[in-house]
Amino acid sequence: MPFKEAMWLSAFWVAISLAFGGFVWVVAGPSAGGEYLAAYLLEKSLSLDNVFVFAVIFSAFAVAREYRYHVLFWDVIGALVARFVFILAGTSLLAAFDWLVFVFGAFLLFTALRMFRGHDEDADPRSSRVLGLVGRVLPTTGDHRGDHFFVRENGKLYATPLLAVLVVVETTDILFAIDSVPAVLAVTSSAFIAYSSNAFAVLGLRALYFALEGLIDRFVYLHYGLGAILAFVGAKLVLWGFGVHVPVVVSLLVILVGITVSIFASLLATRTRKFGGGEELEERENGEAPEARRKRSSVPDAELMGSRRR
Repeated sequence: MPFKEAMWLSAFWVAISLAFGGFVWVVAGPSAGGEYLAAYLLEKSLSLDNVFVFAVIFSAFAVAREYRYHVLFWDVIGALVARFVFILAGTSLLAAFDWLVFVFGAFLLFTALRMFRGHDEDADPRSSRVLGLVGRVLPTTGDHRGDHFFVRENGKLYATPLLAVLVVVETTDILFAIDSVPAVLAVTSSAFIAYSSNAFAVLGLRALYFALEGLIDRFVYLHYGLGAILAFVGAKLVLWGFGVHVPVVVSLLVILVGITVSIFASLLATRTRKFGGGEELEERENGEAPEARRKRSSVPDAELMGSRRR
């Protein structure tokens, strides 16, 4: 997806998502509308983390740009199903066991602490246990075969490396859901609002990836902003368990400030470091700057993965 198309499509999905929030506001009232907006902003912010990790996975498996859209399409389908199951399970458990708010809150606080500390610089997507299991179950080809996940040769079915990429991406997205679902349940107890906000954030994920693909090495402080947001929603869940309810407008402000400050601070810091001294910022072709294209295959995980890693 070209950079300009990705930007327009991202804007389209944001507009559709906000319009749906307006529909919720009109039908269910200001409180529900505010919860939807806060939940959507939270999930959209956390989806930025997905972009970082997907870039690392695609780089590790040397996936050509023209095949990444195909992988992300099926990842979105899987993510919509996984979020639906997780949100239904989460809301049901919270309704049945009130004390789980402390468990979810503590988990989010722990996740926030991991994001503040950083990540495992030696993390390699190719060492995934799930990937090893797939390799033992299915014979694989040694190279990519276009955008195919399976090919048949000599009457035998083979998996291509692109299937391995999809498996790692889907597994990673499930791990992200384990973080994001408790976070969204800290904003709203409505399964409908929780899932619709997740769904709209996920539906815009492909366009967001191609819009930010050439800028990911510049978001050096993003994980601090996301960590602060997760720490807030974790604390909000704990307070909720003690009967203290934080207004939704406070959640909106914290999410907006956290993500905005971390993004602008990142862009300012990297511009000063990389493009200082009066040099002009190079034009980006298809969303990727020339220097990023030169380094794409060799960029260390530590620079790309400015976010939580397992």
